Amino acid sequence: MRDAARAACVSNAFQRFWRCHPNLAFSMKALGMDKRSCGEDEIARNFTSKVDHILKNRLCMAIKTLEIVFRYYNDQVCNLDSWLQTVVTPGIEELTIQLSRKSGRYYNFPWSVLANESGSSIRYINLSCCAFSSTAGLCLKSLSRLELCDVDITGDQLGSLLHNSFALQRVRLRLCNNISCLKIPFHLRQLGCLEVFDCSLQLIEIEAQNISNFQFRGHTQVQLPLGVALQLKKLVMSFPGAVSYVCPDFPSSLQYVEALTICSSHEMIDTPVLPSKFFHLKYLSVDLSAVAFSPTYDYCSLISFFDASPSLETLVVNVLQVKMLHESIVGDNTSHLREMPGHRHDGLKTVKIIGFSSAKSLVELTCHIIENTTSLECLTLDTTRGHPWDSCSSNYTGKCLLLHGDFMVEARKGLLAIRTYVEPKVPSGVKLNVVEPCRRCHSLEPVS
Repeated sequence: MRDAARAACVSNAFQRFWRCHPNLAFSMKALGMDKRSCGEDEIARNFTSKVDHILKNRLCMAIKTLEIVFRYYNDQVCNLDSWLQTVVTPGIEELTIQLSRKSGRYYNFPWSVLANESGSSIRYINLSCCAFSSTAGLCLKSLSRLELCDVDITGDQLGSLLHNSFALQRVRLRLCNNISCLKIPFHLRQLGCLEVFDCSLQLIEIEAQNISNFQFRGHTQVQLPLGVALQLKKLVMSFPGAVSYVCPDFPSSLQYVEALTICSSHEMIDTPVLPSKFFHLKYLSVDLSAVAFSPTYDYCSLISFFDASPSLETLVVNVLQVKMLHESIVGDNTSHLREMPGHRHDGLKTVKIIGFSSAKSLVELTCHIIENTTSLECLTLDTTRGHPWDSCSSNYTGKCLLLHGDFMVEARKGLLAIRTYVEPKVPSGVKLNVVEPCRRCHSLEPVS
């Protein structure tokens, strides 16, 4: 009886505490639901029943954080509108709604719940698989972070939302394919980070001048006029042909960039000479990994990046290919390695090349870096895919992700090229790391 009394006291105390708790997070995991126990319709009904019961038994206390993550959303069963009307009240600060489109339809998010005082207090909005109705008249004066994933919204609707969100510091858009033109207005003076991933954009106009971190990833090229005096410190650009497209158009207004990442899955022409200097650039990552890669691309054309970046300290180059089509230096006993005098890179300290192969121009680039960089401290040549989780030491199966035959043949050639042409040139003060396929899971017989 004593134990039962103690348990009852604890239960009552916990119930009173929980009823007043300002943060609510609803998900299948949080509600102890197993998706394998029943069908999707029953899952939706059970989820709805649990959330209804919880909200019914709460005291009328203001909620600061609401998170609903439910991948089996069914608009015929779930009472999402009612939940939002109940919970989104003045004082709410964070709102996350992550659904799915299993029914093929978006959830029409009711922006009316954020009108008046509720909209004044909201600081963070994260929506996925939702549709936008009119946002005219909304003033989210405290909103500092906005994340939209697979949201049915037009450029005009987003522009209306941004127009009255003066406190925005970070915006992330992903898979919002109804936006063709993205305009970031001048008056968003606190906006520091803009991320746009996999949206069907044609044009991005940035007028906000205090953005320090801009990341864009897409499947097609995008017009990006960067004429304003931006204060960018970190820039990521990823789309087919990004290197040859971006380099000639880099304006002098980007001279303050300190970290630059360029990813291009289909680079068909050599990297052009950059028209201006990047005096503050310290970190450069060039990702040229691709399924299809032009066999005529000259890796040595990347030297133009080094020449334009006198403060460069770290260089990461990913040249991973499914099948190496470049001219191989292995077995070529007639030609000599090219030399490119007149180029000095005296600030470069760390270099890593992922997907290192026997491509002749890649070996020439590596030797050029060694011979013309007095400050070099560490050189890593990785002949694998460059993913640590693919190895048997980190994979939960205890086995490496097996590499196919063509890749293994080229890995062996790459190792031979390192031993023959690179190692003899490495000074004693430079640490050379050669990453090769796991010998326990792969055969590394010498190339004949």
